[in-house]
Parts: sequence; C-alpha cells; structure tokens
Amino acid sequence: MALTVLVSGLCALPMLLSWGPAERVEAITYDWRVRLAAARHPVAATNLGFVDINDESIRLLKTGALDARFRYGLYWPRHVYGRVLRELHAQGARAVAFDILFAEPREDHAPVSLPAAEVSADAEFWSRLSKNLQPSIFRDGTRTMALADSDAFFAWQLHRTGIGILAADRGVMPFDLLATNAAAVADISAHKDMDGVLRRVRAFTVYRLWHPLFQKAADEYGVDLQRARVERDRILLTLPDGTDLPPIELDQQGRFAVRDLVGDTTPPGWPERARPFEERRVWHMGIVLAARALGLDLDQAEVDLEHGRIVLRGPGVERTIPVDRDGFFYIDWTILPNHPALVARNFVELLAEDLQREAGRPVDAPPIWKDRLVVIGSTATGNDLTDLGATPLARETFLLSKHWNVANSILTGRFVRRSGPWGQVACLLLLGTAAAALTLKVRPPWLFVGLVLTGLAYAAGAVWLYDRHRLWIPMVMPLVGGLGLTHAALMAWQVLFEQRERRRIRSVFSRIVSPNVVQELLQAPSLSLGGQRREVTVFFADIRGFTELTDRVHEEAEDLVRRHGWSGPQAEACHDAYARATLSTVNEYLACVAEVIKRHDGTLDKYIGDCVMAFWGAPTARADHAAACVRAAIEAQRAVRSLNERRATFNRMRARENEQRRSEGLPPLPLQPLLYLGTGIHTGMVTVGLMGSDRHLLNYTVFGRDVNLASRLENISGRSRILITRTTHEHLLRFAPELAERCRPLEPVVLRGIREPVPVFEVMWDDGPVRPGPGEAVGGESDTGIRGPS
Repeated sequence: MALTVLVSGLCALPMLLSWGPAERVEAITYDWRVRLAAARHPVAATNLGFVDINDESIRLLKTGALDARFRYGLYWPRHVYGRVLRELHAQGARAVAFDILFAEPREDHAPVSLPAAEVSADAEFWSRLSKNLQPSIFRDGTRTMALADSDAFFAWQLHRTGIGILAADRGVMPFDLLATNAAAVADISAHKDMDGVLRRVRAFTVYRLWHPLFQKAADEYGVDLQRARVERDRILLTLPDGTDLPPIELDQQGRFAVRDLVGDTTPPGWPERARPFEERRVWHMGIVLAARALGLDLDQAEVDLEHGRIVLRGPGVERTIPVDRDGFFYIDWTILPNHPALVARNFVELLAEDLQREAGRPVDAPPIWKDRLVVIGSTATGNDLTDLGATPLARETFLLSKHWNVANSILTGRFVRRSGPWGQVACLLLLGTAAAALTLKVRPPWLFVGLVLTGLAYAAGAVWLYDRHRLWIPMVMPLVGGLGLTHAALMAWQVLFEQRERRRIRSVFSRIVSPNVVQELLQAPSLSLGGQRREVTVFFADIRGFTELTDRVHEEAEDLVRRHGWSGPQAEACHDAYARATLSTVNEYLACVAEVIKRHDGTLDKYIGDCVMAFWGAPTARADHAAACVRAAIEAQRAVRSLNERRATFNRMRARENEQRRSEGLPPLPLQPLLYLGTGIHTGMVTVGLMGSDRHLLNYTVFGRDVNLASRLENISGRSRILITRTTHEHLLRFAPELAERCRPLEPVVLRGIREPVPVFEVMWDDGPVRPGPGEAVGGESDTGIRGPS
C-alpha cells in the first residue's frame, strides 16, 4: 500500500513540476545556491574587463572638466565612443563590446576634427561613404585638419580597429553605417523569468534584416516592421494609427515586386523582384566575446534544440552549451563588478588617455587591457541610463554583467545544467523512498529527527553539486513532495487504513486474550499473523465427568417423559430443559477456566466439546511462556475447586430442602453436579497464525506435532491432575524454579501417535481435597441418580 501511494505521487510529477508556485519556490532555492557559490569568488577567466560609464563620467563630460572641447550633455556624440575604442585597441584589447544601442544616426551631433593625415591613411574607407559623410579638409594654423561626422568617425574606428562589437536588442539592429563596419553585432536582450529575475539568456536570436525599400517605407510612414505580419503569400504593414496598408504580394519563392514599393518603373540596376528580408542569427554578446578569444566559428555552430545543445567549434577547442527547446541557457553568475578577476576602469579615464595620445604626449598606462575582452556599459543612475535589475545574486544588479558572466562560461567551459525530467524523478524517488523507510521503520521522536537530517543532507548535497559542478537538482519537489508528502501520505495511511487492521486484531483477539495482550498487539511495530514458527507452551484442559453427566441427564429426561406419557412438543420441551441445564453447567466450568487463561495473558484457542485449548508465547512473544502456562493451570485447578466448594455448599442446602419435601410427599429437587479438570501441558515448536477466512470464520491457532503431544497428555491426566513434559519442566527450572520444585517425576508414558516413551512430570497444586457435601457421593451417585465424575 505504501508503495502504491509513492508510485501514485510520481505519476503526478509532470503536473507538479510545472505548477507555478512550486517552480517559483524552486527558483528561490536556485538563487540561494547561486549566492552561496558566488560568495566564494570561484575561479574565473582572467581576460575580462569592464569600462564603466557612471555618474562621475557623466559629470566630467557635462562640466568640461576633462577638456573644454568636451562639454556634452546626457547623450554623447558617437565620436566619444570611437575615441575610447581607439584607446582600448592601442592598449591591446582583443574585443570591445558596447552594451549601448546605436539604432539611428545622430545628425545633430557636431562633427569632430582630426589630422588630415589620418583620413588620407584610410582613404578607401572614407571614399565609400556618402557625400554628406565625406570629411571636409581645412587648415588650422600650420596643421591640415579634417572635419568628420561624429557617426562616421565612430564607424571609422570600428572599421580600422576590427574589435568593436555593437548591440542589438529585441529586433532593433545598429544602423547600417555602424553595423557594416563593426566586427560583429551581438544580442543584449534580457529575458526575465515570471518573477522578474534574470536567470537565463537566449544563445541567439533570429533578426529580420529588411530590404532597404521596406526600411524607407517604415521611415516615411512610421511603420513598425517588428509588427509586420508575414504570411505565406503576402506581407501586411500597419500604420501607427492602426490603419492597414495595402498588402504586398509575394510569389512562390517569397519575393516581392520592387515596383510595388517604388512605383511603376524599377530603378536601373535593381532586380524586378527581391526578398523582403533576410533572417540573421545574432548571438548573445557574451558568446560573441568568448568566440573572439577562442576562435569559435559561430557561422558553423551545430544547433540542436530538440536535444538541448549548441556545439561551437574552433581550432582545437569545442564548447557545448546546454539549452532548452527555445535556445535559453542559465547564466553562471560568478563575476560581479567587484570580482578580483575583472579589470574595471572609468570610461573618462580611457577617454583622457586617448586625448593625451592624440596630442602626441606619451601615455603611461599599465598594460592591463592586453588581450582582454571588454564590455562598455552604464552603471549610472537615471531613467535612461540605469541598467539595474533582479538576478539570483541580488534584487538590484547591473544587468550588463550578464555579458562577461556568459563569456566566462564559454571561456571556462563551465555551464549551469538543470537536471532533466528523469533526474527529477530520481531525486523524488530517492527522498520518497527515504521518507517511506523512515516512516514505516522508525518511531517518534527519532522519526522526525531522521526526516530533518535527511532533508538537510539532501539540501547540502544540492548546494555541493551546484557549487562544484554547476548542476541544478530540484529541492522543492523532492523535499516537499518526496520527503514531506510521502511521509504525510504514509502517516495518513497508517491512521486511516491501519485502523482497519487494528479493528481486525481486536475482533480476532479481544475474546481470546487479555486486554493487556490486545494492547501489546496494537502497539507492536510489526505483527505477523499470516503464519510463522514459534516456540509456545500448549495447554489442554478437559472437564472430567461431563460425558457421564450427559448420559445420566438424558436417561432422566427419557424416564420423566415415559412416566408422564409425554409426546411431541411436550417431550421436546422436557429434553430441551435438561439440555439447557447440562450446557449451563459445563459452560460455568469452561468460563471459569477461560477467565484464568486470559488473566494470565494466555491465548484462548478454542473449545473442543468439554475441552479448553490455549497457548502462551504467541501472538506476543515472552520468554517465560511455560511458567505462565503452569501458573494458569494451577490457578484453574484451584478455581474449579472453589467452584465445586460453592456448588457443594449449595447442595448441602438443597439436601435439607429435599428432606422437607420428602416429608411432604413432594419429589426432590436436583443437586448441582461437581465436575473436575484434567490438564496436559507441553512446550515445543509449532506453526502459529490465522486460519480460516475473513469472509467466513477466522481463528488464531497453533498446530503441529507438539500440539498433538499436549493433547495426548491431557487424555491420560485423569481427574484434578496437571501433567507436563520434560521440555516444559526444563523451562520451569530456568524461569520459575519455585514451580519446578512443585513437580514430581512420573514413569515415562507411551502416548498414541508418539514412538518413544515421553518423560512426564506432575505439578502438585492441591492444598487439600474438596469434601463432598451431604447427599453427594464423589465418584458415586447422587440422590438424583446422577453419578459423580470418574
């Protein structure tokens, strides 16, 4: 039954694991493990860096404290970023990623002046630009200078350094001038869980790069291409006010007619049909950074979302990212901005070094940026600048730190892996089995101590697995469902279903054993009633004289019927009256013996006619079962003697009454017969258990050769004697020497069905004979014609 409860709970596992509140609490335990692991400052990659745009950076540029020429408000001209990129390149950085979105050109930014020689050194780049972006040459004293557009300057630095990585976010790419000159474009989007905590990132996002004609239409009409509805044979665009534009038809190859967007005539050199967009896989910024360091070929990545993995390969290196079906993987939150392995500097410091280098002055900077992967981002405050959000580490964390933590996972090959469904089932089974074993085998208060220690050990193991191997195994469902609910279910099963077993025990034993034994049975941790070998002491006691009594009573009833000439119902009534009197007599003697047996915690097996069968040592085991049985036999003989004394006293009174009746010519009233007890006892191995059927008759009994031996011994015991075997006597010597002293050895006897003679002892119990009362002849015949027991 307990196993059924456990398996039934496991059947509901998929539903339980997907239950929102349970998953939320599980996420909290995951966050706790992340914090514990991060507090140890685990080993991290040593080639990561961070350039911080903070409140101090904004203040210095706003006030012109750095350079009078550099006095800018909140939104800086793009050449500022170009200068810092140039300086990082000069100091040996391997890759520089901007956690800043450059979605549109900024024509409102003032141009930047630079030596004309630098422009002419890269004339090919400048020649590719449109006329409005071409630098203008002018004389500044003795120097020939060039005035370049701020965006163009940034694009130029991206082009010449070849290390700049620009950001894309939720479908928004950098504008073309910058995107086409950057070393790569990377995704920086943050996908928080339902509780607002950033735990995962998507390895890559598929962006749509729309045809220039669609981009032009979007700019002119304010169409949001991210909301374009792409169907199999057409594209539907919607204006900002919700009005649908005429659909743009697509052919079977998914191409649109160029003239549908430019008019009836296709411009010279343009194809008549073109694809509306291209889909491009944009990798997460942390992955792009690490790929630059390891030489991973992201274009040849092996993406297998069905089996939950993305394989990246490079020269002599391979990384396998564990992902879900949507391409998400967990961030290994290891490196905070204050981590000792992370080099961090202020944005303005690098800008100052670039200005110093541009002026021809030497830059005395330590080579801290050599071969580093650098993230440039904001930690400033303000609605447009703040990048704070909840992570497993804290409720407020600079979210740009996700980039170098993702890069660290790729560089070190250490990824957070969450156990799959089978792993979760295994954990649930482990604690469910432990809870079942403790609940069924251990008693309070150690049960609760064991449950608590098991839960703590599992939690410690879960923390250790994450800390050492970044393996996330579930805690909530195994602890609550496996440990707690299994324990609760089994406790309920014990309370509800074991009550039925208790009622069954009471129904079987309440009439055959004492209340003390019943309580022992109910409190026993385990009870085997189905059959087992057990050493017991078997007791048989027979009412002597009952057969003769029955025969005499029957003859008296027949004689009475003949004398009165009764027949039919009257004759039957007479016989029934005599039968009731006889049965009442024997029941009184049997009840007297049964009460003694139960008083000595024996098990009353059955009545066999006028014989009582009982045993000691089962269902509750006791070492002194032989002594208890002999004590009960002695008390039973004395109880029968006391009963006979009471009946003898009654008979003396009845005799006087009968004398009076004879003088008056009335028939005498019957006397109460006196019966006696013969007892046989043997100790041995028997089979004990419930025999019969719950649906019909069920009896807790013993059987075997040693039971037969006790029965045979009772057959030869005679009247008012207790006979025991040598085995029982040896038990008395060990457990009750005072009873052994009461025993006298007899000659070995040959019993029916037993090959060898059996050594026998008689237990001396009688303190004196029962004197017969007036009118009563023991072993003879009373004045009613009933002969005494023989």
